[in-house]
This record gives sequence, structure tokens and C-alpha cells, in this order.
Amino acid sequence: MTTGSRPRQFLSEINVIPLVDVVLVLLVIFMVTAPMLHRGLDINLPTSAANNIKAEERLVVTIQKDHSLSLGNDPISLVNLRVKLQEAKSANSLVSVYLRADQTVPYGTVVQIMDEVKGAKIERLGMVTGPKMETIEAEQIGVSP
Repeated sequence: MTTGSRPRQFLSEINVIPLVDVVLVLLVIFMVTAPMLHRGLDINLPTSAANNIKAEERLVVTIQKDHSLSLGNDPISLVNLRVKLQEAKSANSLVSVYLRADQTVPYGTVVQIMDEVKGAKIERLGMVTGPKMETIEAEQIGVSP
């Protein structure tokens, strides 16, 4: 060091102004582009008097804890189940059946009902399940599993 010169002092604080500028620019970019991500195309569809698309018919077969059956909200016996399903199949060839069974119902009973559905020549058979408890509990506390 020479006489008359002061020692250099280092600036020990971080300059955050450029960081704030960059963050604000990114915020504006995301605010502008985010609505475009979930938006579809705006088109005007033509109208038609004839509707050629048939609505898919869905039947729900429920097996309760006491092994009683219901088709939709109506109780039904195992003997009448195949007849009702065949009537639904003849009315609409695209009929779908969803099977709901209590988890305490034996597997053999569920398979027996599935055989009745397949015996009615219905190919679309789905199983209705509920969400796992870990998922429900995680959603209640706000955490993703």
C-alpha cells in the first residue's frame, strides 16, 4: 500500500435487484401463458337434426354384504338377472354392465355374477372400486401420496 491510499472495502451484501427483475419477468410470462394451457380451441360446431350417436346404456349390478342383488336401484334375484340383462342387450347392443360388490362378498359369488353377465352375451363388464384409504387420508391433510 502506498501512503495516502485507502484499503479497498468489499461489499458484503448481495445485490437482489437483478434477481427481483428476473423473477418479475418470469411471473408475467407464466401469468400470460398459464390460461392458454388449459384452453381448447374455440370453434362453432355445425348442427344436425338427425342424431346418429346412441347414448351408451350403463347398468349397475350391486352385490351387498348379505349376498342380495340389485340391478340399478331395484332388487333382483339371480334367476331373473340374466333375463333382464338379455332384454337390455336386445334393446341396445352397446350396453355396459358395472359390477359393484362389497369387499366382504366371497370371490365365488362375484365370479358367478360375472358368468351371468357373460351368459347374457354382454361383453362390456367393468368393476367399480373405491379410492385407496392412503389417498383419501393424504388428500384430507393436503399432501399428495
